[in-house]
Amino acid sequence: MHTVSGGEVAGILVAVFWAILVSFLAVALARLAQTLKATTKLVADVTDQAVPLLAEASTAVRSAQTQIERVDAIASDVQEVTSNASALSTTVASTFGGPLVKVAAFGYGVRRAISGRKDDDVPAKSSRRTVITGRTVSRGRGKKD
Repeated sequence: MHTVSGGEVAGILVAVFWAILVSFLAVALARLAQTLKATTKLVADVTDQAVPLLAEASTAVRSAQTQIERVDAIASDVQEVTSNASALSTTVASTFGGPLVKVAAFGYGVRRAISGRKDDDVPAKSSRRTVITGRTVSRGRGKKD
C-alpha cells in the first residue's frame, strides 16, 4: 500500500480547486456569450427598424419644409394684396370722399329747404329765445335749432 504524502494531498486539493474554478469560469463565459448574442440580435433588430424610421422622418422634415415655404409665399402674397387694398382704399377715399360729402351736404340742404317751405305754409308759433354766451335757449313751445 502506498501512503499518500502531504504534498500529494495538497496537489490533489489544488487540482480540484482549479477544476472548480475553471468550471465556474466556463459557465460565466457561456452566459456572457449568450448575453452578447442576444445584445447583437437586439442591436440588429433596432438598426433594421431605425433605418426606415429615419428615412420616414427625413421625408417628413422635407415635406414640412416645403409646406413652410408655401405658407411663406402665401403670407407674402397676402401682405402685398393688403398693401394694394390699403392704397386703393386711400385713393378712393381721397378721390370720391370730398365730392360725396359735398353732394350729401347739398342733399341735406335741399331737404331742409323743402321742409322749411312746408312749415311756412302752416303758421307756426314764434318761440322766445334768449342768447347766453353763444348759446340759444328756447322758451315755450317751438323748434330748437
